[in-house]
Amino acid sequence: MGFEELLDETLPNTTLEREAPSPGELEGEPSTVPCSQGWEYDRSEFSSTIATEWDLVCERKGLNRVASTLFFIGVLMGAVVFGYLSDRFGRRHLLLVAYVSTLVLGLTSAVSVNYVMFAITRTLTGSTLAGFTIIVLPLELEWLDVEHREVAGILSSTFWTGGVLLLALAGYLIRDWRWLLMAVTLPCIIGILSIRWVPESARWLLTQGRVEEAQRYLLHCARLNGRPVGEDSLSQEALNKVSTGEQVVPRPSYLDLFRTPQIRHISLCCMVMWFSVNFSYYGLSLDLSGLRLNVYQTQLLFGAVELPSKLVVYLLVRRAGRRLTQAGALLGTALTFGIRLLVSSETSSWSTALAVIGKGFSEAAFTTAYLFTSELYPTVLRPTGIGLTALVGRLGGSLAPLAALLDGVWLSLPKLAYGGIALLATCTTFLLPETRQAQLPETIQDVERKSVQPGLQEEEMQVQN
Repeated sequence: MGFEELLDETLPNTTLEREAPSPGELEGEPSTVPCSQGWEYDRSEFSSTIATEWDLVCERKGLNRVASTLFFIGVLMGAVVFGYLSDRFGRRHLLLVAYVSTLVLGLTSAVSVNYVMFAITRTLTGSTLAGFTIIVLPLELEWLDVEHREVAGILSSTFWTGGVLLLALAGYLIRDWRWLLMAVTLPCIIGILSIRWVPESARWLLTQGRVEEAQRYLLHCARLNGRPVGEDSLSQEALNKVSTGEQVVPRPSYLDLFRTPQIRHISLCCMVMWFSVNFSYYGLSLDLSGLRLNVYQTQLLFGAVELPSKLVVYLLVRRAGRRLTQAGALLGTALTFGIRLLVSSETSSWSTALAVIGKGFSEAAFTTAYLFTSELYPTVLRPTGIGLTALVGRLGGSLAPLAALLDGVWLSLPKLAYGGIALLATCTTFLLPETRQAQLPETIQDVERKSVQPGLQEEEMQVQN
């Protein structure tokens, strides 16, 4: 996510020369006239933005918001497309596609010659960026045993927080939008080079009947971890037996998320949960954006709040479990909105503190949701399921600014909406099965037979520790 949408309100402009007043203006009616000689901008904070580049002010000011909207539309499309394709063609190949596409499209955006070119490339960039969040965590979890899944899930999101903090620093040091876009895009090269050492999911390979590839990856993993491998434990015959039992959905689709009762139950509950997480998260972000901080301070505050939240989540998911942690984070978010309704608007310090605390709760809910959802879906549908829930979540995030407009009806109505949806999701979360100390389901039948079976050993993956 770039700085463009945050800069829209910070760019005062003046005309070089004002034209004569229009007839409507002489009669006392408000009127605007075009400025034929261009614009002069205040460049004390930003040397160049897309607003100053293509004069996105006055009657063209809405195009600034359109660019941000198109970016998130791209994210919505990418969540659906990458979720399906990674289940169809594998995690590793689609991750490489996401890296290369993001690099090419990001650099192309930075050299855009007009607004239309920029809007198109940013939309496509949003779709490829969605691939990372859909693919990376499932790939990690499918290579880990029960005891180490929490570490991977929380550690990945911690790197996201590091990126949020670095973005504030990069934006502060680089005030030109083209160079800033290049600076935040070029690290994709590191990701592309690292693909050489990223293995394909052995679980996914077995579900596709590609036993020899899975065996090669598993044997390599065993050697790296210094684990002795018995003659029968990873033999092709043994893996063939596992593969035969798991080749159930050779070509998964989004319809598979609703065909069977338990998967349908999980999908509907997760959709409500993700909608609420995004809806309340961005609602609180809007509150923090109104604290009279500049764009860099706001970005730093977002990152600083996330770090302690992730530490608390790591401790809770290991002891209390995913379901209670998710429900507790959502309940905390809802209570924060409720308490703020009771706090006088004149006590700004209390209101600010509650907004920051609420942001911490909503970030905890966001972090837990990725881990929890990844563990609920079977291997054959994991990225597809995450793609669907991420799509619904983004819809919630898109509606959050619209809910803020409800203050014109009643000043407290936006907070009631954010808090009420969070409370609804808290109750919905308790309808989901617990996944702590549970084996990752491989097929739809695994989920349907018994939602999640705790305490089972992941036999085919035991060589990894």
